[in-house]
Amino acid sequence: MLKLEIRLDYKGNRGFRLLNIYERLNNGEIINKSELADAYNVSEKTIQRDIDDLRAYLCETHFDDGEAVIKYSKSKNGYYLSKFSRDWLSGQEVLAICKVLLESRAFRKEELNDFLSKLTAQVLPEEQKQIDRLIANERFYYVPPKHNKNILSQIWEVANYIVKNTIISFAYNRKDGVKKDRLVKPVAVMFSEYYFYLIAFMADDSKDYPTIFRIDRMENIKGTSDKFSIPYKDKFNDGEFRKRVQFMYSGELRKVTFEFSGESLEAVLDRLPTAEVIGKKDGVYTIRAEVYGNGIDMWLKSQGEKVKVIKE
Repeated sequence: MLKLEIRLDYKGNRGFRLLNIYERLNNGEIINKSELADAYNVSEKTIQRDIDDLRAYLCETHFDDGEAVIKYSKSKNGYYLSKFSRDWLSGQEVLAICKVLLESRAFRKEELNDFLSKLTAQVLPEEQKQIDRLIANERFYYVPPKHNKNILSQIWEVANYIVKNTIISFAYNRKDGVKKDRLVKPVAVMFSEYYFYLIAFMADDSKDYPTIFRIDRMENIKGTSDKFSIPYKDKFNDGEFRKRVQFMYSGELRKVTFEFSGESLEAVLDRLPTAEVIGKKDGVYTIRAEVYGNGIDMWLKSQGEKVKVIKE
């Protein structure tokens, strides 16, 4: 079969050439004037005029000084786009985000690789290579969650129902294997220890406290025609809820007081954001925390002899 090779005529379409140059700059490429002239079949003077025009465009559309500027690098013998940090992730920021994503183990490997590629594309080529080297090992040996489901569309769907205050129905696969139909008022999406969760109130108001569902276990999610409203004073505060829930175990709000004799008080206070030290004697701290459900019991037991519960 005859294979046709199509070469775009950049010389005859200056607007297309300008857009292509800007796109390459915006993707973090360092462009060489002579190489561009050869690739676009024009003179180097033409390429220089293109770059000058792009500079003028950026100057007109980006009012803050230095927000987006085409600069020349002698060492790299080329032009690159320098963006103000407000709009452009730095290499150190991208590296940190990549590390968090890898550690979360929340996504399928294909999803994760897509995220990482898009993130590293935000930085200059030399920084991208450095980041790729620093995450290569973790990326290769990455282990996805056992459910191995693509749940991005489900997360987005649930989020839309939350914004619209729409009561939803779904079939929920409990951890004991039993499937139950649920009708709930969705109020928040959260992530914790490998999984994404829906925080919701039962539609029949059978519980005063929120119920937690793993999104990967939800099937046949459907919005109903019914809306719900919560008075402003009673609106769900996901930030406050996050501080009071452990291991995403739902339940009534309770207060726990315990003694801690371990070495790292900081680790306890980081684990329990509502914790406060109410006493100290002979190196033993008395700590009180406000929490939802029984997840706190799991953590307290995991501390062994370092923790002694003294009040419920």
